[in-house]
Amino acid sequence: MRRLIWLALSLSVAAPLCAADGIADSRRQELQNLLAQDCGACHGLTRRGGLGPALLPEALNGRSADDLAAVILDGRPGTAMPPWRPMLTPAEAHWMAERLLEGGPE
Repeated sequence: MRRLIWLALSLSVAAPLCAADGIADSRRQELQNLLAQDCGACHGLTRRGGLGPALLPEALNGRSADDLAAVILDGRPGTAMPPWRPMLTPAEAHWMAERLLEGGPE
């Protein structure tokens, strides 16, 4: 039992987690970079649009985080929007969608 407690404590120190979504702080930074750079490559570095549509909160008005997460995960067939499911978990895609609705990444 002590070994299990030690293992759990050592893992939590190695990768701090946000209690709400279970995404490690280091992974959150990677996701922020993905939003800024990879998404920005098509949607514009200022998210005002480009090859893909704008990703500003006013452009996403009426869309839910669940809807956006589904697009992030599964892409849009017939468009340049690829599916990111092979590289992201549903929780990560939802976290990214919430950032977009809030106006991030900074």
